[in-house]
Amino acid sequence: MAVKEYAGKMVELDADGNLAKQTDWNEDVAKALAVEEGIPELNDRRWLVINYMRKEFEAKGDAPSIRKLTKESGVDTKELYTLFPGGPAKKAARIAGLPKPKGCI
Repeated sequence: MAVKEYAGKMVELDADGNLAKQTDWNEDVAKALAVEEGIPELNDRRWLVINYMRKEFEAKGDAPSIRKLTKESGVDTKELYTLFPGGPAKKAARIAGLPKPKGCI
């Protein structure tokens, strides 16, 4: 497993580059991950998606798919792609400190 520093904290990453331990996540780590993903700031709409994903993961043990995100988060597909370009479910899960959602390439 790779180890990398985000926001002054050393964290382990899984094979996909996501946090290996969700307990390593905090808002500062999320901001650093977002910058690495090409997202310079986490605005309210991005936090809405991130917090929704974390809540779903806590409840169900898996990060939600893009379909579930668009149906239940209050953010439609077009906006998701604007907020998290190039793979919204995968990028949002990574920033949220979660494993890659099942079904994501």
